[in-house]
Amino acid sequence: MHFDATMKRSPAISPSKPRLLGLLGPGLITGASDDDPSGIGTYSQAGAQFGFALSWTLLFSYPLMVVIQEISGRIGRTTGRGIAGNLRKHYPGWLSLPIVLVLFVANSINIGADLGAMGDATGLLLGGPRLLYIVLFGLLCAGLQIVMQYSRYISVLKWLTISLFAYFGTVIVVHVPWADVAHGLFVPSPSSDVNFWTTVVAILGTTISPYLFFWQASQEVEDIKAVPEREPLVREPRQGPSALQRIRVDTSIGMAFSNLVALAIMTTTGATLHTAGITSIETSGQAAEALRPLAGDFAIAVFTLGIVGTGLLSVPVLAGSAAYALGEARGWTTGLARRPKEAVAFYTTIAIATVIGLSLNFLPINPIQALFWSAVVNGVVAVPIMGTMMVITTSRAIMGEFRLSKPLQIGGWLATAVMAIATAGMLAAQFY
Repeated sequence: MHFDATMKRSPAISPSKPRLLGLLGPGLITGASDDDPSGIGTYSQAGAQFGFALSWTLLFSYPLMVVIQEISGRIGRTTGRGIAGNLRKHYPGWLSLPIVLVLFVANSINIGADLGAMGDATGLLLGGPRLLYIVLFGLLCAGLQIVMQYSRYISVLKWLTISLFAYFGTVIVVHVPWADVAHGLFVPSPSSDVNFWTTVVAILGTTISPYLFFWQASQEVEDIKAVPEREPLVREPRQGPSALQRIRVDTSIGMAFSNLVALAIMTTTGATLHTAGITSIETSGQAAEALRPLAGDFAIAVFTLGIVGTGLLSVPVLAGSAAYALGEARGWTTGLARRPKEAVAFYTTIAIATVIGLSLNFLPINPIQALFWSAVVNGVVAVPIMGTMMVITTSRAIMGEFRLSKPLQIGGWLATAVMAIATAGMLAAQFY
């Protein structure tokens, strides 16, 4: 894609305005929310069971994450609609509605697991009833989305990304054999152990997840509405060069931040739990509890506060992405910039998803098994969603002159193929 160098840029995105913090938005929040408490549990288990041997997966997944999330952002910024909105406009209803319903169920289960981890973490720090903390966190997460003004709410989410620095703090206070970490990061050591490859698939499923696609695309749409000078690129092509550059920078930094945090968690648990022979960790709360005698009270406090902070960030993203997807598929008025009375069904969906997730903690359901099956569902549904996204973004009728370049097409289809292989491997490992 080539643009005339003399082409006038939109005043909303003039070169003088964006500083780094201004450039960061949907991509940063999406990347940070990827390290939710259930993801922390996956990375903790990887570090505890295999030490640093799986660190390479984070380097491998990084470019795949960047390309698929950039494609998600481009869909929203170019068309002025989210992924489900484009599916509804350009494809038959039977294609979009089953996908978003499955997404809603998987997100609700994930919300339940995250709220449970937040309750466990708070109980570790403060003592007291775990279920009370779960209810309070659920009400807080849903309440902020429904009541708070959009611009302030997005600022809160940006500030919550700071909570992920807690995991860099834990790395600092534990003894880490950095040469071994570097070897695991840059030199893959494949194994014939089925648990090894199951964990690889779990890491890929945690880092490349459908709710992240819907959230980033929808937030680009929200940003168009929030800035009066912005228009969808198909209507205002002059805004294209700087808009796409912002999406690329935002996404690259957000996904790098996500994977650096994951690496810090793997490194911490590999240097402590794995070294001590503790190889079975099912939740982030168990990881925090196991760290106490090995890393000291300060490390456990920092690790635990990180769980709460990332949960406060990720639960609203999970509920919000479900509401965007279902609302766009059904043609409802959607958007966190809308007042509740203007988008009743949208905000009701956020509340229902949160309540369902919260309620799972009161039922005799094994949250780890529920989370596992939600990951399976996410992995299965991610492949057709990614394939559909690729069809959308290579269509001139939908994307106009902003359809994907050849390098992005190759990267997007490669990411789709990797997820298809990973999902097939995960299912094969479970049933054969």
